[in-house]
Amino acid sequence: MRLTVQHRTEYRYSQPIAYAIQTLRLAPRSNDGMAVLSWRVRGEGRSELPSFVDGFGNLTHCHAVNRPHDFTVVTVEGEVETRPGDGVVRGAIETLPTGFYLRMTPLTAIVPEIAAFAAEIGDRLLPVDRLTALMEAVRRRVDYRTGVTTTMTTAAEALRVGAGVCQDHAHLFIAASRTLGIPARYVGGYLWTGEAAPIEASHAWAEAYVAGHGWIGFDAANRTRPTEAYIRTAIGLDYWSAAPIRGVRRGAAEERLGVSVQVMSTQQ
Repeated sequence: MRLTVQHRTEYRYSQPIAYAIQTLRLAPRSNDGMAVLSWRVRGEGRSELPSFVDGFGNLTHCHAVNRPHDFTVVTVEGEVETRPGDGVVRGAIETLPTGFYLRMTPLTAIVPEIAAFAAEIGDRLLPVDRLTALMEAVRRRVDYRTGVTTTMTTAAEALRVGAGVCQDHAHLFIAASRTLGIPARYVGGYLWTGEAAPIEASHAWAEAYVAGHGWIGFDAANRTRPTEAYIRTAIGLDYWSAAPIRGVRRGAAEERLGVSVQVMSTQQ
């Protein structure tokens, strides 16, 4: 499947700020299931931004505006060709040992509620079936609902609230997997939903490591393993290490954020 992405993020400030700098994890890297045909990440003046590879192997761009400004924009335009793989990630660049992804973070902390939730899955199933059951359990316990969580919401908090978005589903799946001794990580990217209208966010899911198979994706928000409709752009221990955009700014001003994401298939 050939997919194109147009992603625009605008920042408007109530008064000029002196300086802003951001790291952007918005660019995919080719693997056996996805070939990157073209991809551009641009900032001020429509210029392409400088990039580097971070410790997780993510292609990361840097966007800095070192002057007073009350408006700035980041745009992403790209095209990839994807192939079915039943969620299994093959040929991706791996910079860290598998065991690193057993590491707990504040957003994926293993608290008694998480341990009890993970224990409900049982241990009699084959590993892939067990993770599939976990994915379904996450979606049953956490309803998809916007506006009830933030980027600071932990897996345990989402479980208690019983609602959240794809980020929360991914965090709960990751925390429960690690509780079971299964390495798991956060994945950020894009999803073609079949709709042409722009949306206000990118997508997130999780990957777990299964011996004999490798890394396998699980999208609890949609109760599925990633298909050729998914574009994988970043991995990390949790949202904060794979966040599409993170940054700091200098200046006392209110910020207004506008995001438009459009993913289209050119082979429908």
